[in-house]
Amino acid sequence: MTTTGPSHQALLLLALLALSGLLFFLGLGDMGLTDRDEGRNAEAGREMFESGNRLTPTFNGELRVAKPVFLYWLMDQSYRLFGVNEFAARFPSALFGVGLIFIHYLFLAHRRDRTIALFGALMLLLNLEILGLGRMALTDSVLIFFTTASLYGFWLGLHGEGGMRRWIWAFYIGMALATLTKGPVGFALPLIVAGLYLTWTRRWRNYWQKGVPLAGMLLFILLAAPWYVAMFLVHGEAYASGAKANTIGRFLSPMEGHHGTIFFYLPVLLLGFFPWSALLPVPLYRTLKDWYHLRRACTQPDPARTSELDLFAALWIVGVFVFFTASSTRLPHYIGPLFPAAALLTASYWSRCLQDPTTKGIRGSIHLMMGLGYLLAIGFACLPTLYATYASKMVREFPLAGQVGLGSGPYVAATLLLLGMALVGYLGLNDERRGGAFWAAGATLAGLVLIVIVVATPHINRYVIAPPQELAYAAGLNLSPQDQFIAYGTTRPSSVFYAKRKTLFVPFGEEDKIRTALKEPKRVIILLQESAQSKLPAEAVTLVPILKRYGYVLLANQPMVTIPEGAVPPPPPTILGH
Repeated sequence: MTTTGPSHQALLLLALLALSGLLFFLGLGDMGLTDRDEGRNAEAGREMFESGNRLTPTFNGELRVAKPVFLYWLMDQSYRLFGVNEFAARFPSALFGVGLIFIHYLFLAHRRDRTIALFGALMLLLNLEILGLGRMALTDSVLIFFTTASLYGFWLGLHGEGGMRRWIWAFYIGMALATLTKGPVGFALPLIVAGLYLTWTRRWRNYWQKGVPLAGMLLFILLAAPWYVAMFLVHGEAYASGAKANTIGRFLSPMEGHHGTIFFYLPVLLLGFFPWSALLPVPLYRTLKDWYHLRRACTQPDPARTSELDLFAALWIVGVFVFFTASSTRLPHYIGPLFPAAALLTASYWSRCLQDPTTKGIRGSIHLMMGLGYLLAIGFACLPTLYATYASKMVREFPLAGQVGLGSGPYVAATLLLLGMALVGYLGLNDERRGGAFWAAGATLAGLVLIVIVVATPHINRYVIAPPQELAYAAGLNLSPQDQFIAYGTTRPSSVFYAKRKTLFVPFGEEDKIRTALKEPKRVIILLQESAQSKLPAEAVTLVPILKRYGYVLLANQPMVTIPEGAVPPPPPTILGH
């Protein structure tokens, strides 16, 4: 690939942004909100929008301290633009996802060249983790944008000359906004990465000279602290104890059953960054090894052999990976902030491999990519069989698990992966055709994502996600403010979002709450699975079913119900074996 003129590069960047917009925004609002985090976040943003209270996040009318406020501010504005719906709830994540690809490309184009910038931007875009986080109403897409902007600002400020040194302020601004997005992790990650880099390269003196640390930290405090201080002044111990439990407590002990071994994030990185994860081990190992030997020998690096930016990316990966491995609470999306560094390192390695076909490790990396792809293909092909085997254990969350199949999506995905990885091997193992392997791998991942969006998502949404949400919406339409809406059985925070009202969640075993509600002279509607009706207290025997959806039912103490205008009964489910 050769360097071209400015107009061509502008078209290239425009095409990159168009692809990013397609993959982040296509069908963004077609699937109902997933429980539990999406439902909680979207509802907290809706309650802020409805109440006009920009200080205090609430969920179901109660103080929500699990996450800071910035995502809710974004959702509040998104609801103003697009209305209260799934698209609006996810719009900030998708927007910041596109923004992440944009700044990643610009940084690499400035610090390396446009070829590596294109490779790096596409690698950061075309992977399962970043696309998944950018399509969900979670804090992570926004967090990754700000931590990445912070660390890129750190690098530019430290290594730039003249006007470029002003970018150091982005280091502190990015940390502040990341802290307002997801709490202490927003400043911990950039500081860990910057500290590792400054220690390894012995550049602390350089940082004190160029990094304006005192003024920068003052700016960080001025931006990030006021909201936290205001929350503490208004809510006192109720906020402080809850925030502590969701930060320090989450790090020291598993929360909500989210734990795993110290190897938890290895498969997450391999599959989440697929297919480019196969290109990561060799440059990560060689970069750290070369710089280790250079440091022991106390010699200066040869720019032709060793890149200090590659070292920065390698330490970024290691720092974030070790930090979240040390945390007791582990979830797949936690390591998302290391993906920009992984894309930077793999793009540099791939570019070297194209320039020098004899670069060590490339054939092994291609074989690893093929192996991961084939394993994924086998996994997709086995999904229908595994699903049929374990369907009976899924009825608690999915009432029709034993009756509704997965459709053709898994087989289509498996076929695509097999063909795509075969093409990757055919091109990548040939020195003269190796460049085509990148496009084959990228097209395979893009096709896989489109299959999920176009084929799998509507099927899953219709039978798994949407039914209780449709009933919650109908309940909200038929209840006045003084009436009672009850969600019985499994807790689905999205029920509050769709009902647009305070909801009483009653787990199994706490039926006394239902008895109390039924004694009061007001309308009561209960959302539950049809199979759970036998567990209701005797006082509920007079309740009548008013709506049903794929294994869920609305029961009410008054029989009349208003159906939303334009609503049509959903088609019957596809039954396995028919």
